[in-house]
Amino acid sequence: MKVLWFSCGVSSAIVAHLCKGELDEIIYNHVDDQHPDSLRFLRDVERLIGRTITITQSPYKSVESVCRAFSFVNSARGAKCTHILKRRMRKEWEREHKGRHTYYWGYDCDEAARADTIAEAMPNHDHRFPLITHNLVKEDCHGMIASLGIRRPAMYDMGYQNNNCIGCVKGGKGYWNRIRKDFPHVFASRARLERDIGHSCIKGTFLDELDPEAGRNEPMIDMSCGVMCYNALGGQV
Repeated sequence: MKVLWFSCGVSSAIVAHLCKGELDEIIYNHVDDQHPDSLRFLRDVERLIGRTITITQSPYKSVESVCRAFSFVNSARGAKCTHILKRRMRKEWEREHKGRHTYYWGYDCDEAARADTIAEAMPNHDHRFPLITHNLVKEDCHGMIASLGIRRPAMYDMGYQNNNCIGCVKGGKGYWNRIRKDFPHVFASRARLERDIGHSCIKGTFLDELDPEAGRNEPMIDMSCGVMCYNALGGQV
């Protein structure tokens, strides 16, 4: 089967649009910590491509429930919540759909190394990276989604680089200080979680000790559609 693992981000939405005619399945693993606007975006993408996106969810449902159940936040090898809420759900799908599949991913030209890593980590399946094939970067994808008449998820317009869970345990100091400002209840909840488990999201710094001025503020992703996205959309921009 040809499967897109949809993230509810702009990049994977562009992959869904570009490849809608060849995909057998589009699957989104929902997490309760996603911004509520994510599901609005998903429905808009469904209308755009004329396809239904299958929504699944782990019985753990949320980041906090995973962290508390396993007494683990993250490490150099990754976050437990990603493993349980995303990868385990994919593996369960694979057990039900045996065989060698072709997976489509939303990595862009600036993420070629990550694309190589995921292909090497999953050698039993084939992998396609349409954005890299079309020489697209994030700014192109954001310009394309706007040109297609879809409002991008709210987290991007708030200045976040990805439409990840609110309070992603893989975020750095600048990210967490932005969460402190935009979602104070999430910041407080994660800070309590860290103390209860005895492990911090940021190496060496607990959130309740984080300097409010620490970290970098990354700029909002621009929406610019150049020649590459023009070509990718077949001159429809």
